[in-house]
Amino acid sequence: MQTIDAGQLKLLTENKKVIIIDVREDFEYRNGHVPEAKNIPLSQLEEKYQEITDGSYIICQSGARSARACQYLLSKGIETINISGGTSAWDGQLDFD
Repeated sequence: MQTIDAGQLKLLTENKKVIIIDVREDFEYRNGHVPEAKNIPLSQLEEKYQEITDGSYIICQSGARSARACQYLLSKGIETINISGGTSAWDGQLDFD
């Protein structure tokens, strides 16, 4: 499993469009998420993993749930990148919705 930190993700988002999947629960996502992140809660990953493509960046609050999600996705043949530090390490603006 490949891992980068939230600062590296922020730099990537400044230069290109990347696919970010936030695996926190809905209420956590609504309380602030990385811009452009799509919410697919870890609790729904088994039903929705087909919506995630190779090269997606997986984020949660701290990096633990996203690491679990990346491991699960790898077992399904989908290679993703874990964001260590998660949303709590994001130093940019958060979106709320």
